[in-house]
Amino acid sequence: MMKKIGLFYVVLVFFAGLAGAQESKSGIQAILSHYAARNFTAGAVDREDLDQILLAGIHSPSANNRQPWMFTVVQSSALARQIVSNNEDGNVLIVISAEGDGRTNGTQILDCALAAQSMYLAAQALGYGSRIYTGPINSVNQNLKTQLGLPAGHSAVVLVRVGRVQNNVDAQTAASARAAVNTKVQYK
Repeated sequence: MMKKIGLFYVVLVFFAGLAGAQESKSGIQAILSHYAARNFTAGAVDREDLDQILLAGIHSPSANNRQPWMFTVVQSSALARQIVSNNEDGNVLIVISAEGDGRTNGTQILDCALAAQSMYLAAQALGYGSRIYTGPINSVNQNLKTQLGLPAGHSAVVLVRVGRVQNNVDAQTAASARAAVNTKVQYK
């Protein structure tokens, strides 16, 4: 009887290890198959999915676990179009802000960028298109901080757009070409 229980335990541990390896591979696959969506369409982002995307941002790493970010979710199409002119109805913009002017604290910028990347990947894992923007940041900080209700002393650092995309678009058809690994990596 003890041999059967021992064998059962070994088999259970083996299959649990396989399941963990599959999860690990799917995580890598999500990273390798992402693309910055351009072909957004109208359609709402489900609230439960949006909550998961924001949770991914909250769980991002940050220097000394300071978590300097504040996430402002822009669901108003009119306000979102002031930031990203081609925003489609139902797309969501997540403005990630931190204390300061948004340019001088490298640690906060990196922390906010990590949160943006986590939300960007989470959105794609949930079947949405996502895109990270930094171009509109100066305009947001100069013209829209009050309208967005950014916390006092905060400035926008980065934006993440989340929305529906055309069904026939994927990483193979929409992604920009990537450099070959051997042109960007060196070993010493």
